[in-house]
Amino acid sequence: MGFTLSGAAILLFAGCASLPPPTEQMAVSRAAISNALSAGGNQYAPVVYKSAIDKMQAAEAAMPNEDYALALRLAQEAEVDARLAAEAARAAKAQRAADTVQDDMRALRKEMNRNAPTDPTAP
Repeated sequence: MGFTLSGAAILLFAGCASLPPPTEQMAVSRAAISNALSAGGNQYAPVVYKSAIDKMQAAEAAMPNEDYALALRLAQEAEVDARLAAEAARAAKAQRAADTVQDDMRALRKEMNRNAPTDPTAP
């Protein structure tokens, strides 16, 4: 029984030690957050953007403690949140542009109707 417990403990510690620092994921997540900021995520999706920032900070705090599993999970979640914030910002900007085009078209129609001849027999 003692051998089984110590063997299990060794495997448990070996499993934890075999997880390398998630440096690549950390870099990908930082880039996603930077991209979200550039896209306007902080303006158009502030709650999701802040969630990405908070998760990234927590992931970075887990690294010195060598809690790589937690750091990896948080960094992945931060990346997803950042991508969502960036896409929400792009969608909001596209909607704003579409609204502007619609407004311009309404104004043009109004101007055309105003300048249209009132006599139906006129050329």
